[in-house]
Amino acid sequence: MAVAQVQVPTPSNAGASDAIAADLIAVLVAVTDAQPRILTLKGAPALPSGPFKTVHRSLQAGLRDWVEAQTHHPLGYVEQLYTFADRDRSPQGGHTISVSYLGLTREAAAPGAETDTDWRNWYAFFPWEDHRAGPPAVIAETILPRLKTWAGRGRERQQRVDVSFAPAGRWNEELVLQRYELLYEAGLVPEAPGSPRKPVLPGLAMTGDHRRILATGIARLRAKIKYRPVVFELMPPAFTLLQLQRSVEAIAGHLIHKPNFRRLIEQQELVEETGATTTDTGGRPAKLFRFRRSVLVERHVAGTKPPLSPG
Repeated sequence: MAVAQVQVPTPSNAGASDAIAADLIAVLVAVTDAQPRILTLKGAPALPSGPFKTVHRSLQAGLRDWVEAQTHHPLGYVEQLYTFADRDRSPQGGHTISVSYLGLTREAAAPGAETDTDWRNWYAFFPWEDHRAGPPAVIAETILPRLKTWAGRGRERQQRVDVSFAPAGRWNEELVLQRYELLYEAGLVPEAPGSPRKPVLPGLAMTGDHRRILATGIARLRAKIKYRPVVFELMPPAFTLLQLQRSVEAIAGHLIHKPNFRRLIEQQELVEETGATTTDTGGRPAKLFRFRRSVLVERHVAGTKPPLSPG
C-alpha cells in the first residue's frame, strides 16, 4: 500500500518518530449485473490507496491520477468522505492519517490491461445489509441474540440496537456505519480487539479499519441517491428503466415499487429516450434511455433538486 510521508512541524530536538504518515484511500463503486461492487487490492482485503505527491495540484487530482493508472478507467463522480486520524489505526501501529474518497465509475478496464486490483460485491463484507430478498436470516438468528447478550440490562445499549437493527421492522438503510460500529463494539467482527479467531458473523474482514471506511462510503452513497442523481455515474450511456431500477435497488439494499419508481423518473425528467431498443432483457424489446444532463443546469437555475428516492 503506497503511503505518502508528511512531515509535521516538531521541536528541533524531536526525533524521526514524530513524523506522521498520510495516505489517500478510495472507496470506488460500480454496479455490474445489478450487484454493487467495490475495488480492492488483488489478493488482499484492503481498499486501494495511493500517495499525494507534490506534482498534484489537489488531493482529488492525486486520487484521480493513481486510480486511473491502476484501473485504466476514468473516474466519474468523486467526493471526499472523511479524514481518519485516530491513533493506532494502522495494523503496524503508529499514527496514520487517511483522507478517504468516494468515487463512482463503471467496472471496465482497457482491453488486455493488467491491474493490481479486483472488484468485489460489497455485500460480501456486509451481508446483513442486503434486504432485496427480505431481511437476511443472520440478523434474527445471530446478530440480535448476540447483541441482546452484549446489551444486558443497559438501556442505552439496547436503544442503539433497536435503532440500528430495527427489530420492530423500521429498517433504515443509511445506518450502515452505525451498525458496523455496534458490531465492532460488541466484538462480533474480526477487526474488533479481542474478537474470536473464528468469525461470529458471515462477511469478509478487511485490513485495519478499511471495513469502517467502506461502511462510511456505502452510507454516504445510500443517502446521496435520494437527493442527487449520482446513480447515473454508474450507468452505461444507454440503459433500460429496469436496469436503472435494479442499480438503485443494488445500492439501497432493498426493492423498489416499480410504478412509483417510473413515475418519479418521469416527474423529475431525468432521462430521455434514445430512439433505440434492446432485446437483452429476454422479453419484448425494451426502450433505451440516457441521462438528461441538462437537468442539472435547469435545477441549478430553478433552485430545486427533487430527490431520486429508492423508497
